[in-house]
Amino acid sequence: MERREFIKTTSLLSGAYALIGQASFAGFAPTDGYWLDGPMRWVQLAFVERDPGHYDPDFWLSYFKRIHADGALLSAGGVVAFYPTKIPLHHRSDYLGDTDPLGYLVAGCKKLGMKIMLRTDPHAARQAVYDAHPDWIAVNADGAKRRHWANPDLWVTCSLGPYNFEFMPQVNAEIMQRYQPEGIFSNRWASPDICYCEHCTRNFTAYSGQPLPRKAERLDPTYRKWSEWRVTRLRELWALWDAGIRNERPASRFIPNGFPDKVLTGKEADLFFADQQARRGLMAPWSNGKGAKELRSTLGQKPLIGIFSVGIEEELRWKDSVQSDAEIRIWVAEGTANGMRPCFVKFGGDIYDKRWMNAVARLYEGYYKNEKYLRNTASMARVGVVYSEQTNRNYGGQPWQQKSGDHLDGMYHALVESRVPFDMVNDRLLTLDELKRFKLLILPNIAALSDAQCAQLLAFVNAGGSLVATFETSLYDQDGKQRPDFGLASLFGVSYNQKVEGPMRNSYLQLRPDAKNSQTQLILSGLDDTPRIINTAYQVDVKPTTAFPSPITLIPSYPDLPMEDVYPRVAETDTRELYLRQVGKGRVAYIPGDLDRSFWQLMSTDHGKLLGNIVRWALDEEPIVAIEGPGVIDVNVWRQAKSMTVHLVNLTNPMMMKGPFREMIPIDTQVTIKLPAGANVASVKLLMREQTPKFEIKNGALTLAVPQILDHEIVALDLG
Repeated sequence: MERREFIKTTSLLSGAYALIGQASFAGFAPTDGYWLDGPMRWVQLAFVERDPGHYDPDFWLSYFKRIHADGALLSAGGVVAFYPTKIPLHHRSDYLGDTDPLGYLVAGCKKLGMKIMLRTDPHAARQAVYDAHPDWIAVNADGAKRRHWANPDLWVTCSLGPYNFEFMPQVNAEIMQRYQPEGIFSNRWASPDICYCEHCTRNFTAYSGQPLPRKAERLDPTYRKWSEWRVTRLRELWALWDAGIRNERPASRFIPNGFPDKVLTGKEADLFFADQQARRGLMAPWSNGKGAKELRSTLGQKPLIGIFSVGIEEELRWKDSVQSDAEIRIWVAEGTANGMRPCFVKFGGDIYDKRWMNAVARLYEGYYKNEKYLRNTASMARVGVVYSEQTNRNYGGQPWQQKSGDHLDGMYHALVESRVPFDMVNDRLLTLDELKRFKLLILPNIAALSDAQCAQLLAFVNAGGSLVATFETSLYDQDGKQRPDFGLASLFGVSYNQKVEGPMRNSYLQLRPDAKNSQTQLILSGLDDTPRIINTAYQVDVKPTTAFPSPITLIPSYPDLPMEDVYPRVAETDTRELYLRQVGKGRVAYIPGDLDRSFWQLMSTDHGKLLGNIVRWALDEEPIVAIEGPGVIDVNVWRQAKSMTVHLVNLTNPMMMKGPFREMIPIDTQVTIKLPAGANVASVKLLMREQTPKFEIKNGALTLAVPQILDHEIVALDLG
C-alpha cells in the first residue's frame, strides 16, 4: 500500500470509528432491546475440528438448562468453519459433511432464552490460504514465513494485514447473516509480535517514516513507535469489524479478546470478555480479581464477563485436563466478588473427565438464585490503587527498576491481608469527577506521570483526598524522561537527592515508638515489640523540605560476613524512611523505599503490617467493613438497586500462592459494616449459606457473625 493509499484508508476507517463512537456514547439504543446487560451466567464451547458428528449437542443444551445459563459463546469460524460456509478459503471442518452443527446449537440455545456470541479465530490458516495469498502470512525478522508454533501444518496470519482487513470481514458478514447473534468475539485477533510482511513494512514506514524495529525492546524509540502504530491499526480493525457487524444487525457488537489499551477498551466496548482463564506458575488467586478491577476502572459498570477454564492453564497447556473443584471455585469467587460475570470455557465438545461439571453447576445455581444481589450498580470502596500502562511501557532500564510490576502486586497483597476494600484506578482517568468516590489514592511506584496528571493528583489532595506513594513515583514524565525532581515534590515535602541506593544488604528500619503520639502508635501498631525490622532492597535518597515526624529511620547496611563482623557500624541515624504530612483535609504518606516490591518478593510480615498501618493512617476514617477473625480474606463492597452486599472470599490455604487448591479451609469471622447515611436495613442474608443470621445495629454500623466461610460468602443487606 502506498503512503497516500494508507492515509486514505486510515481516514475512512477513522470516520467509521467516529460514527461508532457517536452511536455508543450518544444514547444509542439497540433495535431489538437492550440485551447487553442481560446475561449473568455465560458458557463457552470452543469446538475442535472433529466435533461435528462426534459430540452430543443435546447433552450440552441439557447442561446449559440445568445451570441456568443465559449467555453462550460458541465457535463459528476463522481457522475452521463449523457451519457450511460459502466463502472461498474459509476452511470447513473436514467432519462437517452436509450438516450445520453450529446452527443446531444456536437454535437450541435461543429456545432456552440464551443470548448468543459467536467466536472466530483468525490467527492461523491452512496451506490453501498460503498458496493463494502468501502475503497474508506473517513474516519473521529473517524473512521467513511464520509456521504455527504448536501445529506446523498451519501458517500464522498477519493480524495487521489483508487477512484481517479484507478476508475476515466477509466471514463476519456471513456469520451475522446466517445466525444473527448478539455479537462476534474474536480470539487471538491481535498478535503481539512484530510482523515483517510486505504490508506491515510499507504501512509502518508510511506511518512513521522509519523501518520496522528489528526486535522487541520496550524502551527502544522505534519499537515504541511500532507499539503506537499497532494500537492505531488494531483500533482501525476494531472499528471496521464492529461497523460491518452492526450493518448486519444494529444491536450486535464486535468484542475483541483483549486490547493493548485499557482506557480505549473502556471507552469503546459496550461489554467485554476478560480472558483470565486460570492460575499458572506462582500466581495468587486474587489475580482474577485484580484483572477485573483494572478493567472495571475503565469500563465502569458496563457488563464484564470473566472467562474461566475448567482445565489446567499451565505452560504445557493440557486442554483436556480438569482442575480441582476447590481451585475452580476460588478463581470464580474472586472474579464474581470483583464484579465479573462468570463464563466457563470447555475446549472440545467431547468430555473425557466430567468432575468439573458439578462444581460449576453449584456455582451457577447459587448465582442464579441470588441474581438480583449480583447486579451491582456501584462499588463502595473508598480506597483506589492507581495502575499505569504508561509506566509499564516507558519506565525501566536501571537495576532498581527491574520487576517494577512487583510494586503493584505487593501493595495489592498487603491490602488483601489488611482486609481493605479497594478498587483500581487507571492513571489516565484522574479527574476530580472520576475520583470523587475515593478518600485515598495509593500510587505503588507510579513513576511516569505527566505534569497534567500530577496537577490532577494535587487537586485531589486539595479537595480533601489522601495519598500514599512509594519509591520513584512521579520522578519521570509520561514518556519516561527523568525530571530533576519529583512531579509531586510539593505534596511529598521532599526533593530528589539525585541517587537511588541499593541493593541494601543487611540494612534495617529503626522503629521509634512514642506513647504520647497517636500517629506514631498507629504507624507502629503490631510492631511495638521490636526496635527494628528489615529494610527495603532499594530506596530513593531524598531531602526533606519541611518538618516531619520520625517514627521510622534508617540503620545503614553493615557486613553480613564473616560472622565475626556482623554488627552495625552506625547504631542509628536521623534519615527518615517514611514521610507523613497533613495537607489541608487530606493526608500524604511518601515511602522512599521499595517497600511494596520488597513485601512481594520477601513476604515479610513486618512489611505487610507496616503497609497496612500506613494505609489506615492515610485513610483517616472508619473503614466501610471491618473483619475480625483468622485467615486471609478478600473483601469487596457493592451497591445494588435496593441492597448492599459484602463479598468475603476466603483465600486461607497452603496453596494460596501456588495452585491448585486441594480443599477449602473454613474460617469464622465477625463482620462490622458501616451503613450508608439514612439507610434502613429491612433484612440481612448470607446468600451462599442460604441463612438469615442474627445481627446488631449500633452507632450506624451493623455487626454479625459469619461462620464457616469456605470459598465465598455474600452478606446481603436489603435496604428500605
